Amino acid sequence: MSILTIVIVWSMESWSRTVHGKLPSKTAVILHAVNNNLVPLNSDIQPPRFLLSNEHAPKRALQEKDIIIEMKDGAGIPARIYRYEDATDVPVILYYHGGAFLEGYGNIDTHRNITRALAKRTGAVVISPGYRLAPKHVFPTAVEDSYRALEWAYENAKKYGGDPNQIAVMGDSAGGNLATVMALKARDQNGPPLFAQVLFYPLTTFQDIKLESRETYDSGYYFLSRDVMLKAREAYAPEEEMWSSPYASPLHVDDLSGLPPTLIITAQFDPLRDEGELYGERLHEAGVPVETVRYNGVMHGFVSLFEMMESGEMALAQATQFLMNENKKQVPDDYQWKVQHAPQGIVRLKEEAESFFIAAFLLYQSLRISSS
Repeated sequence: MSILTIVIVWSMESWSRTVHGKLPSKTAVILHAVNNNLVPLNSDIQPPRFLLSNEHAPKRALQEKDIIIEMKDGAGIPARIYRYEDATDVPVILYYHGGAFLEGYGNIDTHRNITRALAKRTGAVVISPGYRLAPKHVFPTAVEDSYRALEWAYENAKKYGGDPNQIAVMGDSAGGNLATVMALKARDQNGPPLFAQVLFYPLTTFQDIKLESRETYDSGYYFLSRDVMLKAREAYAPEEEMWSSPYASPLHVDDLSGLPPTLIITAQFDPLRDEGELYGERLHEAGVPVETVRYNGVMHGFVSLFEMMESGEMALAQATQFLMNENKKQVPDDYQWKVQHAPQGIVRLKEEAESFFIAAFLLYQSLRISSS
């Protein structure tokens, strides 16, 4: 037993060491699992079932309804609505899923754990719309689909117990791009009023600009590679003139004033880290109340792992608190993004213990695969 323990601890230590420094154990074992195909994770980093923590059964049953939202060109996009039956004039949250704008990388099912948790924790009506994907559908189709979904939410909010004057947009990665683009379009076209936008590690530019995080963490080891980013751009925005559109690269929009209070959450080991934080700085310069928080010790997509990573849970809780806090209108003199360090104390001990058992499972998987 002692030899097995030594092997597990040695393996965890080995997996934790990278050219970019030592990773927290939980981050290291998850990255090892995904990068070595040792657990059945999909491309949007859903956790293995044996690690999922069961949420306490709610006193009220959360309803889910799948619908089709008709587009102006006659096409239909899928959407899922989460709500409590007795919801009355509650806020409405539109969550745009990530997935590099590409077919096969993300949809409303891959992000169900986040959207369902948001509905449970906020009591809001949460609408998770899909959008047509590249390479079949190029820019601006996803933008147009997403905006039509926002208009639909405004028009139909009351039917589901929502308040059409209390709408927020959220999204991660490519979906974070779409969420902030929805805020821009709603402002530009005098569209539905938005009270907040929450962006998880958003893509904010398609342009070729020098960003340290894109050069440092683009190998793919941290769940997002340069190859995938280039593939996404070539498929979604194949013409260079598209890259400078404000509805593709919001980082470069001349005027960002008049946008809703914003929470931006980035990850330390993420190619998209710097552009998310730069977007927060641009919002601050435009007089928009903005909070930008970098979570250390984690990678792109970590919020999707909130059921097994404490940092993901903390980020989701922070987003929930931001949405439920009505006093988000202060604009400090200086733009300062905050750093959320990796868990410490008792929480860290818990993470280390869980990492040990995950590592044991992964070593077993490796042996089983190699002997088959």
